[in-house]
Amino acid sequence: METKMRKFWFAAAFGLAILGVAAPASAADLAAKPYVKAPPAPLPAIYDWTGFYIGANGGWAQARACWDLITPAGLDDALGCRDASGGVVGGQIGYRWQFNQFVVGVEGQGDWADLSSTRVSTLFPAFSTHAKVDGIGLITGQVGYAWNAALLYFKGGAAVTGNNFDVLSTVTGATLASFSSTRWGGTVGVGFEYGFGPGWSVGVEYDHLFMGHNNNSFSVVNPIVASALNRISEDVDMVTVRFNYRFNGFGGLTAPVAARY
Repeated sequence: METKMRKFWFAAAFGLAILGVAAPASAADLAAKPYVKAPPAPLPAIYDWTGFYIGANGGWAQARACWDLITPAGLDDALGCRDASGGVVGGQIGYRWQFNQFVVGVEGQGDWADLSSTRVSTLFPAFSTHAKVDGIGLITGQVGYAWNAALLYFKGGAAVTGNNFDVLSTVTGATLASFSSTRWGGTVGVGFEYGFGPGWSVGVEYDHLFMGHNNNSFSVVNPIVASALNRISEDVDMVTVRFNYRFNGFGGLTAPVAARY
């Protein structure tokens, strides 16, 4: 019995020794796990301002008109200046090109306006003068600087306004004479625009219109001074909020091209 027990423990010890030698060899035979490199972080999208766009705008404007009478003898009788303010609404269409961070473009803009005022004549209080701007148009070039989806730009070019002028009876308010004119001048402005989605942008813009002065005559005898010309100078200030959309992917968010090695 004792001999059998010794044989049993000897066999058990021998088996454990064999297992201890084989275990490291088996672990060494296992294939090492391959090293997997984490994918690179995606590059941020870059906003591209290049492309054809169309949009709408609306805001506030103020027109200042100064009215003088030029008599046949050449005398200048000042009837005074008046400020007319009101709302404007319209649209714009244009195209922009982006070169690195610089942006240039051309744009046409048209707005309906309701800027009117009436003032009693300084020299002839029996008469009142009424001036109204009912349309504004701009044809401009742009140059700007972009910080990704933000764009600061300056603009300048030609401006046109549609105007109506009337002489009224101060007592009754009746229209005694009137004329309409389309006036051309110049404009300068500044704007800030931000792209909030592929193709979409919103901005705010300020424009000053230099409309100069024109000599106009009524279709009837001037009721204030017979045969006198009406020399009217005009300037307009306009602030608008604008929404634009670019078509066919010519703008919006685009992924940058990563260099390959």
